[in-house]
Amino acid sequence: MLHSEHGEIRPLNVVVRPGSKLHRAYAEQRAALTPNTAATATAATTTPDGFHPRPQWDLKPHGGRTIADLVFVNRFLGGAAAWDKRDVDNIDLTLEAAMSDPTLQAVMAQYYHGPITSTMLPSDVVEGARPAGSRFFKDDAEALAAELFSAGVLGDNDPAQSVVNMMLPRGVILVDDFSPGFRPAAGDEETHGRRTRALIKVDDDASDSTVGLGGYHGSVHVPQHGQTVTCYYAVGVFSEGANGIPVFGDADHAWANVVATFYHELNEARTDPDVEDAIRLNDISKIGWYSETGRGEIGDLPISETEPDLTRVFRFVALTDGSSEVPVQLMWSNKAHAPASR
Repeated sequence: MLHSEHGEIRPLNVVVRPGSKLHRAYAEQRAALTPNTAATATAATTTPDGFHPRPQWDLKPHGGRTIADLVFVNRFLGGAAAWDKRDVDNIDLTLEAAMSDPTLQAVMAQYYHGPITSTMLPSDVVEGARPAGSRFFKDDAEALAAELFSAGVLGDNDPAQSVVNMMLPRGVILVDDFSPGFRPAAGDEETHGRRTRALIKVDDDASDSTVGLGGYHGSVHVPQHGQTVTCYYAVGVFSEGANGIPVFGDADHAWANVVATFYHELNEARTDPDVEDAIRLNDISKIGWYSETGRGEIGDLPISETEPDLTRVFRFVALTDGSSEVPVQLMWSNKAHAPASR
């Protein structure tokens, strides 16, 4: 687990492109704060997916909750005019298929005591201009997640088991920081201070999708019927060109980058949903599955393993029934001690 120079926990809940400025900033911070976490691969063996095992990197449970029966819903920001319907359809179809595929889910099931399920609710677009070049901040994500939740985006489903996906349209820049001039609510100043200190900077500037950020997941507390309810969310960019993590590079398949990013975030949200509360409260017991090397959550370890060649873990994988292939990012398997597709 990473800790800040102030002794606070600093878990990673973002997906970062290897070789990017943000990746280098994170690696430098990790090396400075956890200098003895390097692990050598076991060269004598190779996993079915072509990796040398690294058992020292394996995920450990820290006491936080997990989500076995996941419900998620996709919301495409910027309105219908900002999206090609073919991209929306491809994203919906393949993300649902990937999250419910028996073979891919078997990798995730090892972190639970029983069977797991994933259910996607009907998707929709969210009106409201998000012009290319505009910036979408952490407080924007939290405010919109709360708004969507309060508007009933999850229907009758349990918010404790659900994630709202917010997908940014082409050209919008995602920022892992709070917007200029943002002020926390009265009484939240200490919590906000911890959250801002946990953010990884690039040359003292906020990290964003132009320097390697692909997306992140988190949570926000929303008042409902006299109680406070936790709403989980994930947000990601439309990766192409210099924005985000454009592994699937050609224009006809850029939508696949969105699927791989949200596959990453959803599986991290289900194995470590309360990471944002861990930061807010400086409470390691809120963390779910996390690597003690400081290399992150279940989706982060495969990226560290394959840097800088992401094509080894960002792949089109055949579904169990053989009907098609889906673009995913392989998750870390403690059984294989490596990224795994089965």
